[in-house]
Amino acid sequence: MTGRRRLGIVAATATLLAAAPLSAIFSSWTWLMQCVLMVALIAGAAVLARTLRFPTWAQALSMVMVLLLVLTWMFPSGDELLSLVPTPDTLEHFGRLFTEAGNDTRAYAVPVPDLDGLLFVAVLGIGAVAIAVDLITVVLRRPALAGLPMLAIYSVPVAVYVDSVPVLPFIIGAAGFLWLLVADNVDRVRRFGRRFTGDGRDVDVWEPSPLAAAGRRLAVVGVAVAVLLPLAVPGLSNGLLSSLTQSGAGAGPGGFGPGGNGRVNLFASLSGQLAQSNTTEMVRVTTTETDPFYLRFGVADVVTDQGFTNRSPSGKPVAKGLPDPREDAETDIPSYQRYHATVQVTNSLNMPLAPVYSAVVDTDKLDGGWSYDPTMQVFYSNRTTTKGKKYSFDYVRARFTPATLRTAPSLARDNPLRTEYTTVPRDDEVAKLVSKLTKGQRTDYDKIMAIYKHFSRENGFVYSLQTQTGTSGSDIASFLKNKIGFCQQYAAAMAWMVRQAGIPARVAFGFTRGSNRDGDTYVLTNRNLHAWTEVYLKGFGWVPFDATPAAGVQGASRTDWAPDVDRPTPSASASSSAAAPGVNPSGGPEDVDRRGRSQLDRDLGAAGTSAPDSGSSTPLWAVAIGALLVALLLVPATLRALRRRRRHHATVPRQPVVAAQAGPPGSPEVTVTTETVRAREDAHAAWDELVDTMIDYRVSVDPTETPRVTAGRLVRDATLTGVPADSATLLGRAEERARYARAPLQGGELTDALGHVRKGLARTARRRTRIAAVLLPPSVLLRWRMGMADRSTRWIGAMGRGRDVMTRFSPRRLLAGRAR
Repeated sequence: MTGRRRLGIVAATATLLAAAPLSAIFSSWTWLMQCVLMVALIAGAAVLARTLRFPTWAQALSMVMVLLLVLTWMFPSGDELLSLVPTPDTLEHFGRLFTEAGNDTRAYAVPVPDLDGLLFVAVLGIGAVAIAVDLITVVLRRPALAGLPMLAIYSVPVAVYVDSVPVLPFIIGAAGFLWLLVADNVDRVRRFGRRFTGDGRDVDVWEPSPLAAAGRRLAVVGVAVAVLLPLAVPGLSNGLLSSLTQSGAGAGPGGFGPGGNGRVNLFASLSGQLAQSNTTEMVRVTTTETDPFYLRFGVADVVTDQGFTNRSPSGKPVAKGLPDPREDAETDIPSYQRYHATVQVTNSLNMPLAPVYSAVVDTDKLDGGWSYDPTMQVFYSNRTTTKGKKYSFDYVRARFTPATLRTAPSLARDNPLRTEYTTVPRDDEVAKLVSKLTKGQRTDYDKIMAIYKHFSRENGFVYSLQTQTGTSGSDIASFLKNKIGFCQQYAAAMAWMVRQAGIPARVAFGFTRGSNRDGDTYVLTNRNLHAWTEVYLKGFGWVPFDATPAAGVQGASRTDWAPDVDRPTPSASASSSAAAPGVNPSGGPEDVDRRGRSQLDRDLGAAGTSAPDSGSSTPLWAVAIGALLVALLLVPATLRALRRRRRHHATVPRQPVVAAQAGPPGSPEVTVTTETVRAREDAHAAWDELVDTMIDYRVSVDPTETPRVTAGRLVRDATLTGVPADSATLLGRAEERARYARAPLQGGELTDALGHVRKGLARTARRRTRIAAVLLPPSVLLRWRMGMADRSTRWIGAMGRGRDVMTRFSPRRLLAGRAR
């Protein structure tokens, strides 16, 4: 194996070793197996290309093609050709994986599970770095510069890891880089042919070089210092971005890992879970309530320009008792009904927040490290998580109607609740819309309902997991303008608008009732994660309002005070029966999800207001890509035709004779005519065209032969007879006369002769050769390869000259005068 091929394999291995710090990011080794396979195939493609003596651009292209094919095989969209060739749908699938990776990075902290988006980005990044390291090391022979892309790999865990990156992966990556430097220098010494010491003494082939031993000792000392120094200096043991991120909880497979008092990005987690392609069971809950509302675990009550965020909860341990809303002096609810629920959390939900129904009054097996925040009304823990936990609790549900909620008075302007939960950034568009909706509404409840009813199908709002960006000043204003999104946008937009109206509001997170039941048990998955709005009404506490279209949410629940605004208006009899007193107001009809969804589908199909059709542009993209591929394939054939056309000028009109004196007076004259000059040029052009035609039809060309010998061999090898054979002989004679004779051959129909030779070669060649000669002429491809090789040689020569100039330059010369 030659030095370049061996160096390419070392570069690939060093890239994999440099990726060792990624082991701190992923919770399993799937990424490593995929990256090993990717880098091995890229290295194999590079070795094969160099064995076949491909030019540099062909080597790079072969590695890029292998990268694309392996990504298509590892992360298929299902629409590939032969399960390997990418299509436009494959590229769209890659784009979706990028989007999923972005959501996952916001939803999870290290270590992350095997998510397709993150694995795709990891494999793509490692493959791209492997290509860059190979080209920099083998082609440019700058292995030290190859450390930059390898450093990019290491910077990823340093940037996102909350704690310090483990020492061992750093040592492995540094060893790979040092190995790359040593391999390059060994290859240079082998090509140089001599080994020596610092005092000029030659070193035997099998004798260890003192200079090499000194270099290895310096390398070991450098790595040891780089590893031990951060451990010895205080303040350098944390990750690079630890000061910018929240401490504590990271993300497990289903949510958030344990931690200190760190807060969890509930919005990002919700987006990441809903965007997953797989469905994962998270919670099983059994309750004595017939129509329960949503299972609740978190609250976001801090608003920014981008929306709502959550803060860290604080409260007392559960063992010290829970407040009873029935004993709250500020509530005027006449009656409560008590229920019991049991929750079984799977291993897929790993977070420090416990899902419960609202208004919990007693718990069992939810103490010992768990605390309760009475303001946020959430159960949280700083020491453990919900993974695999089973607990039960008692909770109460209030009974009230829209008429009773209208009796709620407005909070005073100096009320702490109003001061804290009505603050929003200034947005003139949102303020103008809220003022328009609430104009003429007298009670807080009527204002809330005016805002709530705005998020209806009649106003153009559509449920979709694919949101749209806008040019407005805030994300909320963009959503209100685009009117497409999912529960995260609906809940945050309504809470913002209610706050704008001067009424306290926040966003709650949890699970819907889902669509899967096992007897009396609700089986909840990541598809049932949900967000809704909670509004504070004096005398009634935090009242839930879900503005998300019910047809878009599995297990959606509606209440008497916040009905489904997209459902058709019921008849008078139905309305009177639904409003009968004593009905549990916390739940909607069982079939609200099924009937609402079918009705929404019919209306959207008729009105044409459905979410943007992601497949509508696919045919256009396919046609455009197909046209581009056809155009690229026709480039060699077009260039060949243009070159042939320029050469087909073998017959020209005669020109006047011009006599020139070749020597002193009395010496013979030399007759030079423009016709003679043109005849030579035409003969050379016809011969060049014949040589290219031979290359196109796979007839060997020997530049050491004379034109006559070449023409004769062409007749024999291609078995030309008749007119084609005579034409080849004519072309050989014309080139021979143009090269060696005083007077070139004139009057020969060289253009016709070329046509006859081409037809004769086409008759005797195979079909594959004929097609290649027309569509992909080998003469054009050969000219491209030679041109790229020449340009590469000139480029490398220029870089070598620049290196010599930089080597001769020494900063010490600037200090020479000062030294004297």
